[in-house]
Amino acid sequence: MSWILISQIIASICGFIWTILIARYLGVQEYGILGFATSLTAILSITSDWGISTHIVRHIATNYESSPKYLGNALPLKSIFAIGTLFLTCILLLIMKSDEITLTVTLLFTLEIIIKSFINLLNGAFQAFEEGKYQGIAILLFKFLLLIFILIAIFTDLGIIGIAISYLIANFITLTFEYYYLNKKITKPKFELDTTFCKKITLYSLPFAISSLLYSIYFSIDVVMLTHISGNYATGVYNAAYKLITVLTVFYTAYTAVIFPVMSKFFKENEKILTIIYEKSIKYLMLIMIPLSIATQIYATDIVQLIYGQEYYASAQILSILIWTVCLLFIASPGNILLDSSHKEVTVTKIYAIVAVFNIILNFILIPKFSFIGAAIATVLSDILIVIIQKYIIHKIGHKPNKKLYTDLIKITIGSIVLGIALYFLNLNMWIAIPIGIMIYLTVVYLLKVFDNDDKYVIKEILGKN
Repeated sequence: MSWILISQIIASICGFIWTILIARYLGVQEYGILGFATSLTAILSITSDWGISTHIVRHIATNYESSPKYLGNALPLKSIFAIGTLFLTCILLLIMKSDEITLTVTLLFTLEIIIKSFINLLNGAFQAFEEGKYQGIAILLFKFLLLIFILIAIFTDLGIIGIAISYLIANFITLTFEYYYLNKKITKPKFELDTTFCKKITLYSLPFAISSLLYSIYFSIDVVMLTHISGNYATGVYNAAYKLITVLTVFYTAYTAVIFPVMSKFFKENEKILTIIYEKSIKYLMLIMIPLSIATQIYATDIVQLIYGQEYYASAQILSILIWTVCLLFIASPGNILLDSSHKEVTVTKIYAIVAVFNIILNFILIPKFSFIGAAIATVLSDILIVIIQKYIIHKIGHKPNKKLYTDLIKITIGSIVLGIALYFLNLNMWIAIPIGIMIYLTVVYLLKVFDNDDKYVIKEILGKN
């Protein structure tokens, strides 16, 4: 996890820099076009992957010898899916009567998402073999390359097309790097197109595919709908806040990449430990996210003006709402991993089917009335519904968390509220508030005895002192 976490932190810094540069360079209108293109291709990305990457992580993690055959069939199979994705994107853009610049940018991002689907497959192999360092290095390579290419595009004034091509080239180089190290250090795919086997893995991957599609719909459809209902300006303002919260998912990305194969193993070996991992995951993630969400809500205006400037002033309202989406995501993610690891991926699919429909209905109601504020509220309400349904199902299948977890979450919430009250009344400059806020929060958490003996053991284990 250290490799992936460190690389994600550095990558987030790079992403933070280019988010500012792109938003300021393009302006609200063109940034809205970029937001539409990335959101639509995020929804369509499942057609180029079909859930195969996730299925392969779980399978290879329990049977390393199967990797050459699985990867050797998956790579050519995904190439066929890629062609279908391009045709589907073209058809949708023509139906939506997109203008020339929107069509061009979206098609370039479609090619980028296709390349990324192959990268995700190779990352799945690295995760299954618990070789996170290669994935970590690849993440760093991609982010540094993308930052360099974006800087070149901006300084040579290549416009939004140049920005889109930057993503495409950086992903292609990263894919080449990962494939080289997969062959050299991990395993060599045995290329073939066994139609019977391909049908089998496609069928097994289908629940993951549908879950991912539904997840993408509820998380990205708001931007697509916002563009067509309220226009590019509203999308640009919304996308600016949305990009900021994606930077905060660094811990989520790193944690899930490591925990999924581990939980898949313990499902077979020891379900008691599986439940403990689930409990600790929620506790540690909430220990970070609840206070961060409260602090972000208080300083949302300062954050947006510092990063984007006065032009994106309206994004502060959206950020103060969407920050709770990240918090809820961190509550839901351990549950998703637990269900997927326990071969309950069909259940996850059903959850996201309900939530996707709920989200679309909310967007149809709220966006015409409240524009980007309505889209943000719809996203948060959808996340709340996910958590409620998911926790009910997890209790029902027998992975009921220890009552102590709820006690710890109450203590973390109390510590976060104390932090929020202190920051509100002290009314400090944001930069001064960061160190003071951390000290206040850690003091309250320590006094409330949030860390028990198990937590102390885990910390010592990480530090190599046990």
